Amino acid sequence: MKLTILGGGGFRVPLVYGALLGDRAEGRVTHVVLHDVDAGRLRAIARVLAEQAAGVSDAPEVTATTDLDEALRGADFVFSAIRVGGLEGRAHDERVALAEGVLGQETVGAGGIAYGLRTVPVAVDIARRVARLAPDAWVINFTNPAGLVTEAMSRHLGDRVIGICDSPVGLGRRIARVLGARPREAWVDYVGLNHLGWVRGLRVAGRDELPRLLADPSLLGSFEEGRLFGTEWLRSLGSIPNEYLHYYYFNREAVHAYQEAKRTRGAFLRDQQARFYAGVADTAVPALDLWDRTRAEREATYMAENRETAGAGDREEEDLSGGYEDVALALMRAVARDERTTLILNVRNRGTLSPLDAEAVIEVPCLVDASGAHPVSVDPLPGHAIGLVCAVKAVEREVLAAARSGSRETAVKAFALHPLVDSVNVARRLVDGYTAAHPGLAYLG
Repeated sequence: MKLTILGGGGFRVPLVYGALLGDRAEGRVTHVVLHDVDAGRLRAIARVLAEQAAGVSDAPEVTATTDLDEALRGADFVFSAIRVGGLEGRAHDERVALAEGVLGQETVGAGGIAYGLRTVPVAVDIARRVARLAPDAWVINFTNPAGLVTEAMSRHLGDRVIGICDSPVGLGRRIARVLGARPREAWVDYVGLNHLGWVRGLRVAGRDELPRLLADPSLLGSFEEGRLFGTEWLRSLGSIPNEYLHYYYFNREAVHAYQEAKRTRGAFLRDQQARFYAGVADTAVPALDLWDRTRAEREATYMAENRETAGAGDREEEDLSGGYEDVALALMRAVARDERTTLILNVRNRGTLSPLDAEAVIEVPCLVDASGAHPVSVDPLPGHAIGLVCAVKAVEREVLAAARSGSRETAVKAFALHPLVDSVNVARRLVDGYTAAHPGLAYLG
């Protein structure tokens, strides 16, 4: 089976390959094609993967190319993890927004809109090529903003594109762990959009254990979300929010923390990865060891400003191991081998979440088999959650419309309607700032 990884020179690709190395079952991936626009990054990651595979019998073959059509032909699965504009683009997204006093995070608020506006046209082109060159392939999308990009691609690929994210996986794992349950044996009642969802229940052997967690302040405050949001707020909500909702519930504090930071997250990662790729270019340097050390630093500093604002302390050791690669592998197994499973995924709504239309991509538990991912029916959201979900989905639709039409006016509307951008004039200045910073937004006329 052939897996094509778009963004194959990306730093997190070895996580996916590491998961593939552990899969010995019949029908596994035997050929991995790495595609990237940067040949130097491809060579660097190929070195890491070669060291990972050393001593592993019958490891999946790895080839690399900068030719997108060549990479897609004959693919059974396409894993999309591209970053349009690179980490320099992410750093620009953060700086332009923070200069206007609003959040510049890569998937939330102004930064997420800017990232979406330059990523959607590229993702749509990829979707069209997949439909033409590999019509039977399944696309697994990890490109951010994951829900928005998955929806853009679904307009050309239908249900054959499925979005994944490690945030719900990590959240469910932490809740299960603190309740003394095995994560694999727990049903996580999670619903929302990508980076905008809530755990409303966690069932073990048919019993919902979340009320026990919410009723125990010491237990509730013992894991990351309890420390991040505060036990009082979680008990008020009656649910456990995805960590990215910290940007909404504590927006002023988050913006202030990012403004006060010596470097934004994007600038930190840009500089860190520049050192990594420069280091791997020296063939005398053990590539896998350097990658391991760089990844450990990357994971330990994730959402550091938010944790500092909340006094949440350092991340737990168990949360430094990623997770999206396991979701991707489980998804591929379920589809390719009909190994039925349940995963939290980004899929078309199809009436699952009543306030949204059928084509809206949402993030919910899905039953996955050889025919794809099927969202599980969920209870209605509470009013406060409906408001946020509908508002952010409306913004995503304006981003899609702007990317399709090239309309600057529509782009301004997308920014202005976002709950974390509080002024039409700010929205206009954001569009001006982003188009000046990003050549890829020159299409907005």
